[in-house]
Amino acid sequence: MEQDGVLYDIQNGIGWITLHRPQVHNALSPQVLQRLSTLFDEIQTDSTVKAVVLTGTGDQVFSAGADIRYLQQASPLEVQAFARLAVTVTHKIEHPGKVMVATLNGSALGGGLELAEACMLRLAVPHAQLGHPEVRIGAVVGFGGTTRLPRLIGKGRATELLLTGKLIGADEALQMGLINRVVAKDQLTSTIENLLQEILAQALVAVQLSWDALHRGLNLSVEESALLGADYFGLVATTDDFRIGTSAFVEKTAPSFTGT
Repeated sequence: MEQDGVLYDIQNGIGWITLHRPQVHNALSPQVLQRLSTLFDEIQTDSTVKAVVLTGTGDQVFSAGADIRYLQQASPLEVQAFARLAVTVTHKIEHPGKVMVATLNGSALGGGLELAEACMLRLAVPHAQLGHPEVRIGAVVGFGGTTRLPRLIGKGRATELLLTGKLIGADEALQMGLINRVVAKDQLTSTIENLLQEILAQALVAVQLSWDALHRGLNLSVEESALLGADYFGLVATTDDFRIGTSAFVEKTAPSFTGT
């Protein structure tokens, strides 16, 4: 299904979202962001979707970022509203209630990289270039990258990338911790499917609470973060899968989780 520059398809419980504006390198327009916002609301309440993959059309560019032609003619208030909409979208990516992975089929720049930074995990093809070149056009990283990038790679490295607009290759991004894996183009789909199968084979409530504890814990003190983990440990003990998993461990059998 195509709508407003976004393709969406569900295959075997995985929702595939594809940025689809190949004529402008999958650039992000207000219409694309609004469609993503609506789509993530739909996905959050769709029990048939267990995981989501965000990718782009083609084999060269995941997304070139914000649509510069739109920015060029927009008023300052329109630019601010555009960025605020993008922040709403990245927040929904970060809290989808599902496993959320970015598959970078090519270069991810500016706002495109910010979408990926909000995902739980990121995979990229070897030829992908990543970075925030906003300062090179007199702009600021405004879709949440100033918040998420330093949390992923550290303040010092993030500062250099944000203030110089430097682009880095996939291998360097892997070393920095910006992405999780570099995968050959012809193996990208199978790799992401295998990774998701591995994650979805676990107790899904435990997976989601682990992500939430990790993500929320970064904004808390060490003690508060540790206590959040302890509270979630108690919370997950109320689930059927906790009983299934602990019983299977004691009985030395493989658990068959139910997702409840």
